[in-house]
Amino acid sequence: MTPIFDVTTLGEVMLRLSTPIGTRLETAARLDMHPGGAEANLAALLARLRRRTAWLGALPDNALGRLAAGSLRAAGVDLQGVHWSPEGRMGTYYVEFSTPPRPIQVVYDRAHSCMTAYTSSQVDWGRLLSTRLLHLTGITPALSPSCHAVTAEAIQRARQAGVTISFDANYRQKLWDVETAAATLAPMLRQADIVFCGQGDAQRLFGCTGDAPAALRQLAEQPLTAGAQAVIMSIGSAGALAWHKGEMLRVDAVPTVIVDRLGAGDALAAGVLHGWLDGDLAHGLRTGVLLAALALAQHGDMVVTTPEEVAALLGAAAGIIVR
Repeated sequence: MTPIFDVTTLGEVMLRLSTPIGTRLETAARLDMHPGGAEANLAALLARLRRRTAWLGALPDNALGRLAAGSLRAAGVDLQGVHWSPEGRMGTYYVEFSTPPRPIQVVYDRAHSCMTAYTSSQVDWGRLLSTRLLHLTGITPALSPSCHAVTAEAIQRARQAGVTISFDANYRQKLWDVETAAATLAPMLRQADIVFCGQGDAQRLFGCTGDAPAALRQLAEQPLTAGAQAVIMSIGSAGALAWHKGEMLRVDAVPTVIVDRLGAGDALAAGVLHGWLDGDLAHGLRTGVLLAALALAQHGDMVVTTPEEVAALLGAAAGIIVR
């Protein structure tokens, strides 16, 4: 049967409350509010690129849950598989934007969210697996034992159904320690067809050292990724690398004005998968780097764009005059 979706994903949506740049949390008089989550950000961006996407997870049946759902629906994401929880809450996190030399500060308030109680019986497995590609991240298994179990089951079911699996390591040090994360994520990454891992995560979790090309080669040659068709590594302001069929691809970052640093990694992954679905990883890597630049230049976690804008910007980046 033809899959309903191009990409499905499963994870947590949180509410982000952020200060204006230069304002400390302890003195803030107002906060900007944006829903977001790694998996949802990716699904929303791919939907805006006219891919058929679905996001699954748990949302509280209240105004905040409806706010998050409204943002995803506006992008075109299918939400029929969402579990609406009559109890529990939406996790929140507070972001204190800053300029150098101070880093961005994040304060989480996500304990006991309804997503942490998410179980296999609440997953619409038929919907999740009616897809060309399933995208998961290392954030979800860190939330709770039940979320770990759901993620592992999703991978097992996807493998049995012949669904391509994309997995982003996405280590969050405020959720778990390095040793636990590495031990938990390793068996999941071994079953992924497409692996995303930032250079910092590759070093922390899997001991990949040296410059970015050396770190990517080490990651790609580990038994950890032996089954992967492609390994993609974000290298921050330098762009991104990919290892595919024994070759290394590199795309430099697109110059941008940074207004919001969050969500760029999800945008990169969305672009790569967009190209992958068309059988062109190199084009996907170029698209991902461009989308990461767009994410940095927009407020909020979910990038707003169109296929036409992306095509025009890619053309301009290649030296083509857009008339």
